[in-house]
Amino acid sequence: MTSRHANISIFVPHFGCPNMCSFCNQKHITGQNAAPTAIDVIDAVNIAVKTPNYNPHNTEIAFFGGSFTAIDRDYMVELLNAAYSFVKNNVVSGIRISTRPDAIDDEVLCLLKNYGVTSIELGAQSLNDNVLSANNRGHSADDVVNASNLIKQYGFSLGLQMMTGLYGDCDDYCITTANAIINLQPDTVRIYPTIVLKNTDLEILYNTDKYKPQSLENAVNLCSKLLFMFEQANIKVIRLGLHSIEQGSYVAGPWHPAFSELCYSKLYFNKVKSLLTDKGNYILYVNPSSVSKMIGQHKNNIKELKKIGFDCIVKPDNTLTNYQIKVERR
Repeated sequence: MTSRHANISIFVPHFGCPNMCSFCNQKHITGQNAAPTAIDVIDAVNIAVKTPNYNPHNTEIAFFGGSFTAIDRDYMVELLNAAYSFVKNNVVSGIRISTRPDAIDDEVLCLLKNYGVTSIELGAQSLNDNVLSANNRGHSADDVVNASNLIKQYGFSLGLQMMTGLYGDCDDYCITTANAIINLQPDTVRIYPTIVLKNTDLEILYNTDKYKPQSLENAVNLCSKLLFMFEQANIKVIRLGLHSIEQGSYVAGPWHPAFSELCYSKLYFNKVKSLLTDKGNYILYVNPSSVSKMIGQHKNNIKELKKIGFDCIVKPDNTLTNYQIKVERR
């Protein structure tokens, strides 16, 4: 069985970002505000290697939280140097970074290559120029396209992050952004519904009734559609929703601790609903890892199917792959 990918995450909060996006307060997302040092990188890896089932072959050091390639160059190299020592000694398999599309060029990609960086994630957020401008992103959709193509040319694994429910955004724009991302063929995607945090421009817009965030139901419905689109295109979605938010920072928006599970369950509900035609009693067979997704949180999928005339039970079937459903009358 293939071991699951793991990150040793080092947060570089907001350093290097040339502007403040409407939704952004990195401290409230990461819970950190101090600049990590090379010693912090070394300590984080030394702690990680002592954890049970640590696997150097599927573990990367990940610099998240800010715009890594836009921070002070000497500081960036200091962090990379500390991380690269573990790559050279085969303690980790590589280094993952996240950055802005307009902070990518040939020079920085050569530098990253020399220090063992394997994966680059871009905060695209949207590929609609009006939405990007309204949220003070400071880059264009073309910047996303150009940076993505350059990253792939240099042989890095490409990840793209998108957001739903941004100020000035709508479901149709998000579908268009997802299609544009699919055309760029990244290796991975993260999808984040927009959350209103304290001390952000979005909080001001929300408090003055100029911005209405997505409801949880709407966010789940849209993100389950996006998830299906990416899965159909063989692009792995590695995150749905924020990991966590600092206590007391939440203002409004579709945050849920099990947001990802809600989206997967909705995807399975929509899929099985399209397969069932005649009302009656059924057995739904799915891959063992998908049983809970098919049943839904608090058995919600089963309850909703019963309401519309389909009395279903779910059973595992090892012969089925993810998203395959076999329907049998009982």
